[in-house]
Amino acid sequence: MKKTILILLVFLTFLQQDIFAQQTTPVKKYGKTLNAGFGIGGYTGYYAYVKRTLFIFHLDYEFDIAQNFTLAPFVNFYTYRDGYYWGSNIYTIKNYYFHETVIPVGIKAAYYFDQWIKANPRWDFYVAASVGFSHEASVWDKNYHGDPNYYRKASPLFLDGEVGAEYRFNKLCGVFLEISSGASTIGVSIH
Repeated sequence: MKKTILILLVFLTFLQQDIFAQQTTPVKKYGKTLNAGFGIGGYTGYYAYVKRTLFIFHLDYEFDIAQNFTLAPFVNFYTYRDGYYWGSNIYTIKNYYFHETVIPVGIKAAYYFDQWIKANPRWDFYVAASVGFSHEASVWDKNYHGDPNYYRKASPLFLDGEVGAEYRFNKLCGVFLEISSGASTIGVSIH
């Protein structure tokens, strides 16, 4: 019985020291951050239907929700041109072109795990998931008379998973790299 009480007291002493140590350690904030960057995608995830390299512009603004957890409304933008070989008995058989512009908007949830890996304060590491909807607009050649919905368009639902890192030069500015299931992005973070 004495041995159990002694072990319990030692355990509580360590627990108490750990609790007080955590209270005196300042909590790192990740929100209130504007992230802007350019990405490359087009073969996987949401962008796979294009089957070509796409250059994507990304913009988001992060808000702190809980310790190590942020939500960021985002907007992406990409545009491309493609062709479709079509014709009939009435219309000339040739390659007709269309131009598509897609703007996905949504929200990205990110969890920062710097404390787990005891990262240098200048580094931030996170995993994230994005969900949203996209607005798509297509314009075909003037003399195209076929089905304007022939090619596979972007789904209106945007889903993506990301793993990222940011290096902070100072309290106000940093650079980030995000590897994604759709489009990998590099950019600037302004805190």
